[in-house]
Amino acid sequence: MKWREMRRSSNVQDVRGRGMSGPVAAGGLGLGGLLLVLLFSALTGASPGEIVNTLPAEAPSSANSSSAPPGDDRDAQFVRAVLGDTEDTWAAIFQRQLGQNYTPTRLVLFSDAAESACGFAEAASGPFYCPPDQSIYLDMSFFERIRATAGDNADFARAYAIAHEVGHHVQNQLGMLSQVRNLQRQASQTEANDLQVRLELQADCYAGVWGNRTGQRGLIDNQDIEGALNTAAQIGDDYLQKASQGYVVPESFTHGSSAQRVEWFRRGLQTGDVAQCDTFQ
Repeated sequence: MKWREMRRSSNVQDVRGRGMSGPVAAGGLGLGGLLLVLLFSALTGASPGEIVNTLPAEAPSSANSSSAPPGDDRDAQFVRAVLGDTEDTWAAIFQRQLGQNYTPTRLVLFSDAAESACGFAEAASGPFYCPPDQSIYLDMSFFERIRATAGDNADFARAYAIAHEVGHHVQNQLGMLSQVRNLQRQASQTEANDLQVRLELQADCYAGVWGNRTGQRGLIDNQDIEGALNTAAQIGDDYLQKASQGYVVPESFTHGSSAQRVEWFRRGLQTGDVAQCDTFQ
């Protein structure tokens, strides 16, 4: 992945190493962390257990946090490059396909924990998007801990994770998130889960749309794409539930099955057309 050729975004706020009061993650991984473990397992061939064993038993407390890394370190440069590339891609799409202006999201790099409008973002929970402050929160220390296992193959996995969260920002800007949240409040748990699955699959498709445009410019290759499709197959709800509890409960899905995630990510990759990402039809 030729991320060094991408434009750097100015919408990254780096608060790593600053420390703060409030809860931080305890031992064990949240759902986002588990997704990322399986993602790197798919890309590197290492077993999930091998990757988990490289992680510390618990996240360091904010009182013992190391000093903040330099703002121009590789991680920060990588995130700024990927975010900048998504900004350029979505600005063009909004103008040409939607007739609107795209307002970029902010991405907050943190360590240990950071406060968001959605509550505390905690280390090792994986990246997430917070609609009220229109920001993505990303704990890069999680990626650092597994760099020895993932190696150079980690780059497109990281980019895919960021592009998926940017997809949620696109949904928010188009008014989809608020519409779905209103429907979920009036729905049963099973119906609310189904709506959540549709949101997540659409974000996968939007990540694929970004990948399509990036591929056209020669910044990713077929190996990157195949790795991402393989990753999508490894992070479906059915795969995760089977791995964690030994059985599958479809009505509890919140992100979609492996087959669904591959299908929608591939659709975005192949078409580059947001109109093909309507998961609510």
